[in-house]
Amino acid sequence: MKVFITRKIPEEGIKILEDAGLEVSVFSDDRIPSKGEIINGIKNVDALISLLTDPIDCDVIESGKKLKVIGNYAVGYNNIDLKCAKRRGIKVVNTPGVLTETTADLTFALILAASRRIVEGYDIIRKGEFKGWAPLFLLGKEVYGSTLGILGAGRIGQAVGRRAKGFGMRILYSSRSKKPQFEKETNAKFVSLDELLRNSDILTIHVPLTNETYHLISDEEIKMMKDGVILVNTARGEIIDEKALVKFLHRGKFFAVALDVFENEPNVNPELLKFNNVLITPHIGSATEKTRKKMAEIVCADVLRVLKGEEPLHRVV
Repeated sequence: MKVFITRKIPEEGIKILEDAGLEVSVFSDDRIPSKGEIINGIKNVDALISLLTDPIDCDVIESGKKLKVIGNYAVGYNNIDLKCAKRRGIKVVNTPGVLTETTADLTFALILAASRRIVEGYDIIRKGEFKGWAPLFLLGKEVYGSTLGILGAGRIGQAVGRRAKGFGMRILYSSRSKKPQFEKETNAKFVSLDELLRNSDILTIHVPLTNETYHLISDEEIKMMKDGVILVNTARGEIIDEKALVKFLHRGKFFAVALDVFENEPNVNPELLKFNNVLITPHIGSATEKTRKKMAEIVCADVLRVLKGEEPLHRVV
């Protein structure tokens, strides 16, 4: 049986497939493959392992005549047409859980960097513009004791909340359901989205991208936020309407914005780069050696299970 992988992933995962006797081919270039290149790659293969950057739409899925399983090397799977896959009887698996703490670490790093203007400070040093300590120089915002709003209290949102507890933060969260254990651990308070927006000093986003969450944060939601709020997004870029974001940045609504994800990745909205109080990282939420290796092992092991006729551990459809 054959497997096509759209990008080089850690060898630990590929070894699982090869040791089982599968023929593995990997897209050769170190770049995002085009739709046509993916279609060409999955001809006569039994399994596809894709990345979140790969649009696996119905055209792609239907071109894989022998395709039995799609393994997404990511937690999110908004890049895959699940309805089409289900209709074709193709199973879809992903890599949940493994990147929770890693992404929460990055989220809190962004919270601290945005609040204390770390990148601005480094830029001043790098340019040789530091003239010495001054009482009003590069003033930031307190993290300790501030109110953290968590939009989406799944695995990652809750992990961020546990970190916030150590900083003595007041924690509010809005989610599809209440999380009693999370509340017990962190003294977090379940609130409506409107209340979350109005009361958060720092708002961090951890919802999946769906039809309901696309541009969930737009003009009306930003208007509700406190003046001087810090907005952090390590979920999916399309959750924030960037046109609205830029408009309110021009109006001085935000103290800072920190994004690990953005619309139209990998292309950054050039307007965002004009603001000193916008910090953008290149989608590195899960980018640690340990986590990326584990992701490879999880997705490859589940793909192998499907090809062996077994039930995968992390099935989406």
